[in-house]
Amino acid sequence: MAAVTSLMRAQAIVLARVEEVLRPLGLSFARYELLVLLSFTRRSALPMARAGALLQVHPASVTNAATRLEAAGLVVRRPHPQDGRAVLVELTEQGRALAAKATDELNAGVFRRPGLSPDAVRTLVDVVRELRRDAGDFA
Repeated sequence: MAAVTSLMRAQAIVLARVEEVLRPLGLSFARYELLVLLSFTRRSALPMARAGALLQVHPASVTNAATRLEAAGLVVRRPHPQDGRAVLVELTEQGRALAAKATDELNAGVFRRPGLSPDAVRTLVDVVRELRRDAGDFA
C-alpha cells in the first residue's frame, strides 16, 4: 500500500507542477501531449484513433483534446484522404510554435529540476521501467 500511495502522490505532485507551467499557455497536459505527438510525425498529422492508441488514452479523451486545440487554432481536423471513416488531426504552425514554447518552459521549470538528484532520477526511471515492463507497457 505504501508503494502504491507513494507513486500516486508523486504523480499528483509532478502533474501539478506540469499543469502550473502549461496553464498560462492555455494548455492541459493532455493537450500538450497531443501537440507534441503531432510535432514528432512526418506529416504533422495522424488519424484520431492512432493518436489515441499512441497516447494510450480513450478515444473520447483525444476528441476532447482535439476539439479544444482546434478551437484555439492549434490543430485542424479533416477527413482522412484514404479512409472515409477516419478523421485526421493535423498540427498548425501556431500549434507547432506553442508546443515548442511549452516544451522549453517545461524543460526549464520541471524537467531539469524534478526535485531529485541525478542518481535518484536514474534509480527512479529504472524502478518505474520495471513496473511498466511487468504491466506490458513496452510491447
